[in-house]
Amino acid sequence: MPLTHEEFAGLTHLGSGKVRELFAVGDDAVLLVASDRISAFDVVLPTEIPDKGAVLTGLSLWWFDQLSDLVPSHVISSSVDEYPAELAPYKEQLRGRSMLCRRLDMVMIECVARGYLTGSGLKDYRRTGAVSGHPLPPGLEDGSKLPTTIYTPSTKAPIGEHDENISRDDAAGRVGKELAAELEHLTLQIFGRASDLAAERGILLADTKFEFGHDADGVLRLADEVLTPDSSRFWPADAWTPGGAQPSYDKQFIRNYLVDTGWDRNPPAPELPADIVESTRARYVEAYERLTGISFQDYLSTA
Repeated sequence: MPLTHEEFAGLTHLGSGKVRELFAVGDDAVLLVASDRISAFDVVLPTEIPDKGAVLTGLSLWWFDQLSDLVPSHVISSSVDEYPAELAPYKEQLRGRSMLCRRLDMVMIECVARGYLTGSGLKDYRRTGAVSGHPLPPGLEDGSKLPTTIYTPSTKAPIGEHDENISRDDAAGRVGKELAAELEHLTLQIFGRASDLAAERGILLADTKFEFGHDADGVLRLADEVLTPDSSRFWPADAWTPGGAQPSYDKQFIRNYLVDTGWDRNPPAPELPADIVESTRARYVEAYERLTGISFQDYLSTA
């Protein structure tokens, strides 16, 4: 049964994202619930991936811990036994796939870092020789390692619309020069830490996106999900070969499948066959286990 906000009728529903449901908890907190929905090309697919919401939540929580000395997160608790009493009736639906978080004033750009050339960055490079205003050397291919990590912010589009890469100057015009500089510094710092941790585990972090927001005291916090297979491209290091699509632990596998179907990237998306669903689930679980060193079943049993 797909998880929707109707399951939590007693709570104040603030909105639905591509994957998450958001609820108000008191005046200062929000509850993020990760469903098993999956999107591709900014369209939510009709087929869910079992346990995906738990993978995203567990992996985000692990990364928040790894990055806590660089930037505070929005998380208050992920233990359903510590949630306020109003959430108690929904304890089992929330277990393993939810986070109680501080309410934030979100920064209205997405902060993207790229260590390798692929995806929309590759398209920009082929068209202009640059990505978001960063000139790059000639001769790079799909999957090439970039000379240095680059920061390529993007817009935050509503569901069903496409995010667009913007220049750093455009980002500064949207959020202010001082905040834009802080976001760029934090994004590159976090990406460097995450890349090193992933490399130790035999995984290349090709690119990822972060979201930030300010809490009631004005503190800038890392928000939403972080460094998951939904927000990042993870590649097995031992299989990396520039010049084409890379094997991955993320939803690029589904993107490739959908491209092969000839789908025009407009709703409605086609259903996913059972073998694609199971292969995608296996990739997500493997990403969790390889990065954290924790059995996914152990995470579920202790959540």
